[in-house]
Parts: sequence; structure tokens; C-alpha cells
Amino acid sequence: MNNLSINNTVRQIIFVALVMLCMAPFITAPIALLLGIIMTQTLGHPFIHLNNKATKILLQLSVIGLGFGMNLYSAINSSKEGILLTIVTISVTLSAGLLFGKFLKVNKNTNLLIASGTAICGGSAIAAVSPVLKAKEEEISVSLGTVFLLNAIALFVFPFIGHLLHMTQTNFGIWAAIAIHDTSSVVAAGQAYGHDALQTAITVKLARSLWIIPVVFLMMILTKNKGHKIKLPWFIAGFVLTMIINTYLPSMQGIDVTLSSIAKKLLTITLFFIGAGLTRERLKTVGIKPLLLGVSLWILISVISLAAIESI
Repeated sequence: MNNLSINNTVRQIIFVALVMLCMAPFITAPIALLLGIIMTQTLGHPFIHLNNKATKILLQLSVIGLGFGMNLYSAINSSKEGILLTIVTISVTLSAGLLFGKFLKVNKNTNLLIASGTAICGGSAIAAVSPVLKAKEEEISVSLGTVFLLNAIALFVFPFIGHLLHMTQTNFGIWAAIAIHDTSSVVAAGQAYGHDALQTAITVKLARSLWIIPVVFLMMILTKNKGHKIKLPWFIAGFVLTMIINTYLPSMQGIDVTLSSIAKKLLTITLFFIGAGLTRERLKTVGIKPLLLGVSLWILISVISLAAIESI
């Protein structure tokens, strides 16, 4: 079934209207994601060529802005709690990815991209690793499609499981940061669960994102392909800076609350764009074997991290 036949100008108006609707207080991140998916699957995306750039910019701005609502010392303590589990789960996921991928006979580059995206931070890790692997466009598309699809599912499933197991705010934040791929879905899941869960989730996830550096070097060694620049998520520095401002400049307190609230709405809009980016064309690129690999690694990292966190 094709997208509904409708004038492109009308589609643009509807799209903009939905973006504005996402600013309403009753529209949560999961609802925004769902609205984006429904929009692109029924009417189509009138600005698809701008979607990736808009998503990236909105995510970076929202993450930086969220720092205005967080305390530096609390963030450091949260990061410490998740660091050992971060090292273990990254190592296990990458190792399991190589084994599962070989068993499923998944293309080597696609295998490494999905494993890296699952182990660290989804699309950002895939973008950093793909030049080192000299990955083809179709391999990158399959990997991104797999990760983004599982991200969308995680945003609905993880808070439900957290409440079902009566997880504490801190434990859920650590679990979300470790087991959900992309930063956007991690932050959205944490926000849906509670303020403390959000603070823990975002700090652990951003600390985890720094593991892109050693993983890229590892890929260089494995592929014997050196000399590529490593692209780091620079907005992590902006997030730390806004946390410092919030912690040490009490005179900014009123402004900090406002900026943090704006950042949360920007995140909601970001999730709408992510949902809108899950076009039929992107979903069709995801084959059954890469999807099985992604789901297997996702379940593995989710179960291991959940068991470790709940046993503490």
C-alpha cells in the first residue's frame, strides 16, 4: 500500500503542525515517536532530505540543554556506578556480535557495525566505525535501520519492564543507558521513568559514548586500516559545561529551570523526527539475518545488565 495521495504542500503543513503539537505538555516522547512513524507511513515525509540533519542538531541541543537541570556531583556518582558494567557489557557485546554474526552468516562489515552500535551508542558508533571498515552505503543503511527500529521498540518496552520489576530510578537509568542503543531513546526512556532516572541515564550514556575511541582503534587493528580521523560527539563537552553552570552558579537557577524544560521539549520533537525517519524504504533495507543479529545482541546486553544491576 502506497502513501496516501496528497498534495506535498498539504503534507508539509501537516508535518509542521505535528511538530508544533509535540511542544504541547501532554505529548510525551513515546507519543511523539509514534506520531512521526504514523506520519511517514501514511502521508510520507515531505522533508526527508533534511531529516537526519535536523535530528542530529535537535538531539545535540536537547542534550546540552538538559545539563542545566543536573548537578555535576550527582552526575559523577551516577557515572561511577555504571563504569564497570559498561566495560563488561561492551566487551561481551562485541565478542558475541562476532560469534552470532558468523553463525548467522551476516556480512562482516554489517556484523561489526551492528555490534558496535549495540555495544556503545547506536547511530553515532556506526557513523564513527563505518569509515574505518570502508563500509558500503547499503551496509550502513542496514545497520542504521536495525538499530533505529530497535530504538523505537525500546522506548515503549523499557519503562514498562522497569515499572513491572519495580526498579529504582537509579537502577533503571543505568539499565537504559547500557541496554538502549541511541542517546535520544536512552534520554527519552529515562525522562519517562522519572527525573533521577533521566539524570542517571544521560550521564552514564554520555560516558559510555566515549568508548567510541578505543573501539574505533580496535577496528583499525582488526581491519589493518589506519589513518582515519575519529569523530567524537562534541556535544558531550557542552553537556558538562551546562552542568557546571547549573552546579556553581546559583544565580542562574531560575533560567536553568526554563532552559532544562525547553531542552525536554526539544527532545520530544527529536523523537518525532526519529519516528518520521523510519520510512518504508529504510525498513525494507533491514534483512532478516541482520535483524536477528541485532535482536539477539539487544536481548543479551539487556538481560546481562539487568541481572547485574538487580543483584547489586
